[in-house]
Amino acid sequence: MTTVTSTPNRTAPSGTAPRSLLSGMPWLVWRQHRAAFLTMLAITAAALVWIGYQRGQMTDYLSGYGWPHSLSDEWRNDFQQQGGQWLDATGGALRVIPVLLGVFIGAPLFAQDIEQGTAKLIASQSAGRTRWLATKLGMTALVLVICTTVLSIAFAWWWGPVRTETAFAITWTSGTAFDVTGPVPVALTLFTVAGGMAIGVLLRRTLISMVVTFGFVIAVQGVWEYVRLALGDVVTVRTPGVDKDALASVPDGAYVLDHSYYTGSGRLLGWSTCQTEETEQAMDVCMRKADVVGWSVDYLPISQMPAMQWLGAAILLALTGAITAFVFFWGRKRLV
Repeated sequence: MTTVTSTPNRTAPSGTAPRSLLSGMPWLVWRQHRAAFLTMLAITAAALVWIGYQRGQMTDYLSGYGWPHSLSDEWRNDFQQQGGQWLDATGGALRVIPVLLGVFIGAPLFAQDIEQGTAKLIASQSAGRTRWLATKLGMTALVLVICTTVLSIAFAWWWGPVRTETAFAITWTSGTAFDVTGPVPVALTLFTVAGGMAIGVLLRRTLISMVVTFGFVIAVQGVWEYVRLALGDVVTVRTPGVDKDALASVPDGAYVLDHSYYTGSGRLLGWSTCQTEETEQAMDVCMRKADVVGWSVDYLPISQMPAMQWLGAAILLALTGAITAFVFFWGRKRLV
């Protein structure tokens, strides 16, 4: 007589959730921070929809003046009312992202775990704190890089048609353009978040870490505002004649840093030289007496923008790497 045996179905017990795409430590980190990660992804998606819509509105307006083949000068008259103000406002809003992420993601990332005892619990498990640290750092960095890279590309696409029109659209050296396109927003965000993490690890209290991190990222923004222009190589051109119409022409999109008079000996004088003279004849006499022979203009060409951005991003990423290494090695020994 043959005995037939049945193989039990390998199904999950009733009430058990389906198997996740993540498991182990990545699953734990995702569960712990999924609200923050999903919020970042949702805001990024909403921003992409907004940018796509506004870009379409702007190009429709510009197409009426010949874009993309050429643009008549009349397009500038109503540009601000036809979407230009949204371009500037959105660039300003995107500048705030590193501040918000540094405070609300970086600072609590480890400080909250230390304060609530989660770090001590993790340290007692077989997985160990090294894997936990690496997973938290890696997953957080991945989400940040995805969101900031996508927003950077999208905003550059929106800004592209008026990129060189610095007198009528946003200037490429300003934070609303330079800091939200190319690699800069990615590097700046990673740096502020890494700084927040380090502050959280050292202070070990969530609220105070967030407050200190806010001061830190504001200071970073201030220093970066000063450093930004120093990343480029200043170009100087001179033109003969003291009439303002003789000012040296600069390339489209160039950012003029300074213009001044230069003398026969090559010495520079401020543009206000002899401006106090009451008559044009008296001003001419003053100019001859000062030996002024022409104008000197210092500027940064827009062609330097990518190189400046990558140089700045490299500096920020190097600092981020150093801070992250500190958080990792400090956390392995003293996190609990």
